[in-house]
Amino acid sequence: MKIHLVDGTYELFRSHFGAPSRKAPDGQEIGATAGLLRSLLLLVTTPGVTHVACAFDHVVESFRNQLYPGYKTGEGVDPALLAQFPLAERAVAALGIVVWPMVEFEADDALAAGASRFQSQPGVEQIVICSPDKDLAQCVSGTKVVCWDRRRDIVLDEQGVVGKFGVRPRSIPDYLALVGDSADGYPGIPMWGAKSASLVLSRFDHLESIPDDPGQLGLPPGRAVKLIESLGTRREEALLYRRLATLRTDVPLSEELADLEWQGALPALKDFSAALGDEGILTRIPRWRGPQS
Repeated sequence: MKIHLVDGTYELFRSHFGAPSRKAPDGQEIGATAGLLRSLLLLVTTPGVTHVACAFDHVVESFRNQLYPGYKTGEGVDPALLAQFPLAERAVAALGIVVWPMVEFEADDALAAGASRFQSQPGVEQIVICSPDKDLAQCVSGTKVVCWDRRRDIVLDEQGVVGKFGVRPRSIPDYLALVGDSADGYPGIPMWGAKSASLVLSRFDHLESIPDDPGQLGLPPGRAVKLIESLGTRREEALLYRRLATLRTDVPLSEELADLEWQGALPALKDFSAALGDEGILTRIPRWRGPQS
């Protein structure tokens, strides 16, 4: 079997910007939630998709905000989108998909923890992390754990990660520490761009292994000197950024593998869809769980 682990936060953002605005009878904006629901229905009704879980940032902030004040928050996010996060979680649960709502951790941490926990279980052929988020590339392992950009239908296995970033999955947190991640709010280390970081980390893997001798980097001398000087004066910053970029695999997830099997939508989806004024989706549900009226 394949396990599909969905980045619900990304999917909700994608629906917000890609789906038309839509109002519930009570006037609440529901366009992103409606788009997300249809997207996940398409996923669970795809042949070969049997086990699914969906992670959300129940609150935008996490433990990382305590480590670094500049880390991303909900500031600047459209209030109409923020208001749909609880609604989206209810919609996905009503569709019959396991929901992991993160508070202390982030959705990406839940996906990483799920991949780590389930990949070695008997019968699991592959873990498919449904997200284009570069942070999640660190979870990729051979062809056993892959990342799938559903919008562009691009799958990254370990070879694909190396082709895209120039480093192995285990070096992705180090790579992000050096080049920065504007989406998450940390700047990286001056002088270190994507090309320099990939060239150096492809040889040395981790920050601690980068030599102090510029001559060992295999780069032009002048460039190498500047890189080592910059890293040397900001090493603590780099280690902090790597900690921010490193996904946690110790997130407590209560579900067992069998719980992730999609067995149909719940009856609650009917009342939920009626409240949203979006009952058209009910005609597309191929399977229901429990007694139906």
